[in-house]
Amino acid sequence: MRRCAVIGSPIAHSLSPLLHRTAYTELGIADQFSYDAFDVTPEALGDFIAGLGPEWVGLSVTAPNKQALLSYGSPDPIAEALRSGNTIIFGSGGAPNLIFNTDVTGLLAALTRVGVHSASTAVLIGNGATARSAFWALGKLGVRQAVVCARSTERAHASLDDVAAMAGIEFSVQPYGEPAELPATWGERADLLVSTVPVELSDDLAARFVAQTQTVFEVVYNNYPSAFDRAARAAGVTSLDGLDLLVSQAIDQIRLMTGRHADPAPLLAACRAEVLRRC
Repeated sequence: MRRCAVIGSPIAHSLSPLLHRTAYTELGIADQFSYDAFDVTPEALGDFIAGLGPEWVGLSVTAPNKQALLSYGSPDPIAEALRSGNTIIFGSGGAPNLIFNTDVTGLLAALTRVGVHSASTAVLIGNGATARSAFWALGKLGVRQAVVCARSTERAHASLDDVAAMAGIEFSVQPYGEPAELPATWGERADLLVSTVPVELSDDLAARFVAQTQTVFEVVYNNYPSAFDRAARAAGVTSLDGLDLLVSQAIDQIRLMTGRHADPAPLLAACRAEVLRRC
């Protein structure tokens, strides 16, 4: 049995075991691969990895370990640029461990599935680690101008300036908690709005944000279904949520760990059913 797992702290809430095990069943490899969850902090990460045997294929890595993970293998260009990895594949026969960031590819894959292949303007809510991944993805879509809604202008620039420079994005920072003031050259709407904050917005504020964009991607799912979900449905605006990202980034992980390509549909259905069950 080949072994895989997700690590983070806390980890009990994680949907990754359900997601990966569902994929193994759908792919007919549930008798060949197992997938578990372990509570691991950055301080314990080295000892945890060192204690894994040759049956281990790889790990999905979530907060707070994404930056610390880079010390335990060779990062791909995205993980290195963002100083954040969420997947490690263990080398064999003396080969190095390989570290990947599938958050970016997951963002792009989810947008592609709803027909968003390019964009030039965007509103980004938040400025943390997930916002850095989102900025990189926005650059790949062709975004060159963005408005960032954040609590602190200083922290937003400290977090995003280097990624924006690499992605070729010019951005301004506006206050969090109110709709963005879009530049006049954008017209009435931004091409895309990406929210990375875990705090639930009021229905009114979410609706006002939705009115400013053509596509909404709320990349967290802890409030699912959220004010953004409700507002987007009411306005008839294309929308994605954190489960779309979770599944899309996991599909890349599954490919890296098993060599198989999973269908997103049954994985999304399993995750949505579980989230609704927990509500």
